[in-house]
Amino acid sequence: MSRLVETFVPARLGVSYRRLLASSWASNLGDGIAIAAGPLLVASLTDNAFLIALAALLRWAPPLVFGLYAGVLSDRLDRRLIVIAANVARAVVLGVLVVTMLTGNVSIISALVALGLLATAEVFADNAAATLAPMLVARDDLAIANARLQTGFITLNQLIGPPIGAALFAAGTAWPFLTEAILVTLGVMLASRIVLPRHGRDPDSTSNLRRDIAEGFRWTLHHPAVRTLVLTILIFNVTFGAAWSVLVLYASERLGMGAVGFGLLTTASAVGGLLGTALYGWITRRVSLGNVMRVGLVIETLTHLALAVTTSPWIASLTFFVFGAHAFIWGTTSMTVRQRAVPSGLQGRVGSVNAIAVYGGLVAGSAIGGALATRLGVTAPFWFAFAGSALFVVLLWRELTRIAHQDEEPAPATTVREVGA
Repeated sequence: MSRLVETFVPARLGVSYRRLLASSWASNLGDGIAIAAGPLLVASLTDNAFLIALAALLRWAPPLVFGLYAGVLSDRLDRRLIVIAANVARAVVLGVLVVTMLTGNVSIISALVALGLLATAEVFADNAAATLAPMLVARDDLAIANARLQTGFITLNQLIGPPIGAALFAAGTAWPFLTEAILVTLGVMLASRIVLPRHGRDPDSTSNLRRDIAEGFRWTLHHPAVRTLVLTILIFNVTFGAAWSVLVLYASERLGMGAVGFGLLTTASAVGGLLGTALYGWITRRVSLGNVMRVGLVIETLTHLALAVTTSPWIASLTFFVFGAHAFIWGTTSMTVRQRAVPSGLQGRVGSVNAIAVYGGLVAGSAIGGALATRLGVTAPFWFAFAGSALFVVLLWRELTRIAHQDEEPAPATTVREVGA
């Protein structure tokens, strides 16, 4: 058993990293349960399409509204305490929600408020948590450290959590939320035992919110590698969001698959992510990070083309499997390159700029995909995604070979002063 643990989470990563990993996995399982239970709760309380859509908006909007502020706090304050405080707030909200359900006082308004508060607290927890790995492990170990964190996200948040959430909801509407509260609390207990190096603002330094946010944007724009990464994520999430926004219609109208079939497509993607998890270390030991990113973006471009032309559920499932492996490998590589390049005192703010690109691209792409599907048919968003991705790969091809190495250059000057620096 100890040999298995050593292979998966080497001792050189440190005890605190292992606690971070365990905390992240516990929280991801809870979040995965909520992915299914949240919409099911809303649907059980109302059949109003506007309110059901509002529930989805309350999940996607907080990163755009609060992401930049969360990044500032992560760079100003004790990041471990932010993770703990945000998750304690989530546990309290879940506890109140469970009580209202058990006493029969839950309403659609209270449910929507609870879901919005949970999503908002998650923004602060996730932003701060994403800055911890670079503080705990050596620079050369960031790839494996991020890969292990992403393994938990794929297996527990995307693959295992949702069906557990649905099953618990069927057993009793309060069960999934009670389970999530327990898992979040467990995550808090594990996070409380993490030991970080001193960080945060010097107490004597003066700053303001607008200046801190501007500094994060300015640093991102002035660093070629990180700027290219953020631009790539923005553009490819526009194309991805356009295609994936109509995926449920595509599965039924184009592939002739029902609700179960649609679920199998997403499962195929998650299983592909597990393959990416297993192969990640082997790949990165033999292929440069720049070439990993090149190949990944080509795979994503061809994914859109394959889905645009096929009518076979089997080919579509295989395509989703390959895409899932790519998404894990490329996402982990992108995170590692960014974390290596960004100074510790700017990790939160640059991470929040990256999150704005992620969610902004998804929102814009979803709007484009819906419009194209309405006017030109369900495959139009996939053709748009293929053409846009192909064009951007051509424009970015040379730059992709350099961005994974530019993080080795001295970071641009910054005015951030860190405690103990």
